[in-house]
Amino acid sequence: MSTPELVYKKPCAVGESPVWDAQAGALWWVDIVRKTIHRWVMRSGEHQSWLLQEMVGSIALGIDGCVVAAQETAIERIELLAGGEIRSIRKTPVEHAIPGMRCNDGRCDPCGRFVCSTMFNDMSAGKSVGAFLSLKGDRIERFFEPSVIVGNGLAFSLDGRSMYVSDSHPSVQTVWVCDYDLGTGYASRPRVFADFKALDGRPDGAAIDADGCYWICANDGGAVYRFTPSGQLDRRVPLPVKKPSMCAFGGANFDTLFVTSIRPEGIDLSDQPLAGCVFAVNPGVKGREEPKFAT
Repeated sequence: MSTPELVYKKPCAVGESPVWDAQAGALWWVDIVRKTIHRWVMRSGEHQSWLLQEMVGSIALGIDGCVVAAQETAIERIELLAGGEIRSIRKTPVEHAIPGMRCNDGRCDPCGRFVCSTMFNDMSAGKSVGAFLSLKGDRIERFFEPSVIVGNGLAFSLDGRSMYVSDSHPSVQTVWVCDYDLGTGYASRPRVFADFKALDGRPDGAAIDADGCYWICANDGGAVYRFTPSGQLDRRVPLPVKKPSMCAFGGANFDTLFVTSIRPEGIDLSDQPLAGCVFAVNPGVKGREEPKFAT
């Protein structure tokens, strides 16, 4: 296993949602509170960014070259052009439970549906009003019934029949595995997969490797953990920051694990000057290409 290396040294406030673009050899990610989407080309080191009008919790790439952006009030298909220009293709409003909410963790399921969680912006309030939503054509549906405080950890098993989700809030710190119906796009029967209360860190963003193991960032724990499909913790990848936020496999052979991170405000960062940066590590296993938005 290699030592984590810097991908892009300019720190994000809340880096999230890394997605590897295999065709372009590029990594995409977002800075939630700075309302920015980033793109970095691995071979050349070229970097571009686009500023949105709302906070953007997560993104996915579309088969038509568009980007799906889950924002504060809508999930929007957009075209990102040279020079920072953005063209809206379709904007679908999100009906939140209460004011002051936004979209959070998201990705595409194996059939190309975009799914994401929502949360109340002030996590410290502990409001259990977050939902799991699916974009189907020109409508948004709730596809998983339980409410959460900070929905995270969305990922799908290799066969697509199981879905993983987590709640990152300090009072919960749990990962569940659910049955997932590929035909209808609905999840059911959640069971506890991993209880983080006995571990360092809270369960944040996740990825699945080619062996079907579940990799998840331990926010406040300074590491990425790997769990086997049976729920056994079998690997820990330490990082030089305390708040890794989400991981994604990429690189030419999908043998690189990219990890975004958060740079908290108002605290001494002398022991973690790279907080908020994006890292790359060779974890010793390969991942797989993420499904693209196709509905």
